[in-house]
Amino acid sequence: MASDNLAVIILAAGLGTRMRSDLPKVMHPVGGRPMIAHLMDTVASLNPQRVVVVVGPGMEAVEQAVAPAVTVVQAQRLGTGHAVMQAREALAGFGGDILVLYGDTPLLTAETLARMLAERRAAQDPAVVVLGFKPADPGHYGRLVVGAEGLKAIVEFKDASEDQRRIPLCNSGVMALDGRRLWGLAERIGNDNAKGEYYLTDLVALARGAGAACSFVLGDEEELLGVNSRAELAAAERVLQGRLRRAAMAGGATLIDPEAVWLSWDTKLGRDVVVWPQVIFYPGVRVGDGVTIKGFCHFEGCSIADGAEVGPFARLRPGAEIGVKVHIGNFVEVKKATVEEGAKVNHLAYIGDARVGAGSNVGAGTITCNYDGFTKSFTDIGAGAFIGSNSSLVAPVKVGDGAVVGAGSVVTKDVSANALAVARGSQMEVGGWADRFRTAKTAEKAAKKGS
Repeated sequence: MASDNLAVIILAAGLGTRMRSDLPKVMHPVGGRPMIAHLMDTVASLNPQRVVVVVGPGMEAVEQAVAPAVTVVQAQRLGTGHAVMQAREALAGFGGDILVLYGDTPLLTAETLARMLAERRAAQDPAVVVLGFKPADPGHYGRLVVGAEGLKAIVEFKDASEDQRRIPLCNSGVMALDGRRLWGLAERIGNDNAKGEYYLTDLVALARGAGAACSFVLGDEEELLGVNSRAELAAAERVLQGRLRRAAMAGGATLIDPEAVWLSWDTKLGRDVVVWPQVIFYPGVRVGDGVTIKGFCHFEGCSIADGAEVGPFARLRPGAEIGVKVHIGNFVEVKKATVEEGAKVNHLAYIGDARVGAGSNVGAGTITCNYDGFTKSFTDIGAGAFIGSNSSLVAPVKVGDGAVVGAGSVVTKDVSANALAVARGSQMEVGGWADRFRTAKTAEKAAKKGS
């Protein structure tokens, strides 16, 4: 699609009072990132010449999230028509097509927008193309009034007659506009309505009054879900999760129970990956081919190479790099550490700020003591090393290739390659002590009972 004749205005100044949040509405996450970021990606796929985002006062977080797009401030929230007018200066001299979108509709697709632009560029040259839909419950949506000659008007619910309220075709708010005619029409929008606001929807009646054609494109209700409450945020999350799961399975991953796996917008699963239920992928996770992920695992900012096995109940934190055919077992946590090819960390272990060399085996209960209260230090475990169960490796420390650390050791010094290191208290034995202890305690108990 050509970009030199397309601009986009995104309205994102809404306070979202029903969210009851200090966070701007459009910054609430869906699929692990702000909902407006989803829309910005969709817009970018259309390759527009200009993008203008209309924000409210004090919405610096939104300005940062949409950068490098131009932002303009709607100091007073006087309606959608007023909001669009705030972008006029930023689009000075632009005469192509203009899409008007909303920052709280993260599920809108590029395919739908492309259909709108195709309709805008059709032979009848409509001044306004509206994205309509037929929801199961039309509720308080504005209605599209359609006649034989096309779209005649949009009537807001509060201003609609009883007959108009029975119209099933509703307004999503999304529009494709002719930039040559937009501003002349928009400056004529008034606020003589039930809300006393400047409705962008009045463009249709104004355009028709000026002799211009208007049209609509039918969209999908699920795609047009706008987020104005926490309940609607959860609904948007469900829709996006369904899309992500279907895409993962279409790409060759097996999700044993798809609805019990939660993905992020950027989760990458390779071919022949098997994911068992109750696994959560936070942002920044890459999984190679042939990986098995067992239940109840949490992953974030990590990578898992081909053929690895992870879980159940494993946690991979940011910076964890799991190598080819590595085994990470139950109740193992890995953070900012590399576990190299074929290594095994099978139970109840913490590996942080570390390297575990290829083919090494880390026993149950082992931890890398990486933090001294002030700084984090590195633990280096060489290839083919064996770390006995319940060992503590106090960083900074290095265990050489092929070395063995005896179970229960607290290692504070480097261990040479192929050496045995044992660092624990000497075992002592006192013969007959247990019998004497039990006899004394039994007599003591009997004496107390007799008294």
